Amino acid sequence: MTMKLEEKCGDTGIPVGRSQPHLGDKHQANGKAASAGGDAEVCAKQEASGKRDVPRRSLNTYSWQEVQRHNQEADQWLVIDRKVYSVTGWADRHPGGRRVLQHYAGEDATDAFRAMHPDLDLVQLYLKPLLIGELAAGEPSQERNKNSQLVKDFQELRKTVEAMNLFDANLGFFFLHMAQILALEVLAWLILYQFGSGWCITILISFLLTISQAQCAFLQHDLGHLSIFKKSKWNHLLQNVVMGHLKGLSPNWWNNRHSQHHVKTNIYPKDPDIDMGPLFLLGDSQPVKYGKKKIKYIDYEKQHLYFYTVGLPLLMPVYFNLTSMQTMYLRRDWGDIAWVSSFYIRHFVMFGPFYGVFGTLLLIYLVKFLESPWIAYVTQMSHISMTMSAEENRDWLSTQVLATCNVEQSFFNDWFTGHLNFQIEHHLFPTMPRHNYHKVAPLVRSLCAKHRLQYVNKPMLKAFGDIPWALKKSAALWKKAYYET
Repeated sequence: MTMKLEEKCGDTGIPVGRSQPHLGDKHQANGKAASAGGDAEVCAKQEASGKRDVPRRSLNTYSWQEVQRHNQEADQWLVIDRKVYSVTGWADRHPGGRRVLQHYAGEDATDAFRAMHPDLDLVQLYLKPLLIGELAAGEPSQERNKNSQLVKDFQELRKTVEAMNLFDANLGFFFLHMAQILALEVLAWLILYQFGSGWCITILISFLLTISQAQCAFLQHDLGHLSIFKKSKWNHLLQNVVMGHLKGLSPNWWNNRHSQHHVKTNIYPKDPDIDMGPLFLLGDSQPVKYGKKKIKYIDYEKQHLYFYTVGLPLLMPVYFNLTSMQTMYLRRDWGDIAWVSSFYIRHFVMFGPFYGVFGTLLLIYLVKFLESPWIAYVTQMSHISMTMSAEENRDWLSTQVLATCNVEQSFFNDWFTGHLNFQIEHHLFPTMPRHNYHKVAPLVRSLCAKHRLQYVNKPMLKAFGDIPWALKKSAALWKKAYYET
């Protein structure tokens, strides 16, 4: 560490590399925004305006070998744009959850950092006090196992996409989507109010509410990734309304879980979406692991069959609901608890006079039961049949393309999937509004062809059929390991 670099704002008295109390005051781990403040923000604003001429603080330089040693839960460094940051003390206050940072400890997180943060200027304020140094001049910008040309080409693609303004959200698109959801909710209540609660009417309103809930799921997915409004407090409020009040699930539970899925897609066990044991065993390694240990909680050989009786109908009403409630309770997340409670209160007020308390609860869970196969197919079709592996620390482009596939575009497919038929583009650019995926898709396909990465684009029915096929393949691996080793 013989070379020295310079950091501005060195006279703030902030210890380099340590998280500060004002960071936690501004942005707690549950994702709530508070008033801006603190030395880092003042320093950044003065620096940006060119009004401050301050002494500089020297920073150490590090090799990749040194950075990679700091990859434990109690000792976490990561690299962003060649800068080295110690995030250990701030991990618990990270709005995206502590595990996201832990997943990148000891690694280059540049592309993941840019992909997951819609407002880079804001997050730079949080990074500044965590800065401890920079990669030494002779060190490459990424770990040596990565293809530097591929990384460079992807970063150039991102610059092109930014220049095309494809990260700018069309407010009209999202307000029309919101209007569709509210119209379906109101129509269901008006039909019930006008015609009563007979069986035929109940089936009709359940159908309308199912469409509303599914489209609500796609909208809340948007809100968890991108900033529709310029002010973050309005984005935060809208997500609480959609996810908490209209959907009945915890926004913070979803954000923390989904962030892990995006930064380490199909990486076992870092991606919670593929760590579904002991109910399902996915990929190539997990079934073998269970088989060699003679673990047989269920007859996994038949998991592709009970996927239809367990996985499809119970994803929303049981798994998502229970894990959301458990997370809110354990974290004492009173804000989310209030928003989710308002979901049930609204249903009791609207439907209680017709069905009573018990009947209203049955209606809620009937709708979730009907919605569940829809959401299960859409969320699983693009990942479960793709590459799943242990951590290999690939570059961002390769990680997402190998673990993700698209479904062919059509007006119906776009609407039915909430544009998640463009999963490759969504995973490469999570903060891009979905109405722009089709515009960037040809550029992504071209880049994949240049670097000989397979860009998979399937018909929807084939994508649906590949889910049980992948489960059956994994079941065969478990069976072989269980009975033959």
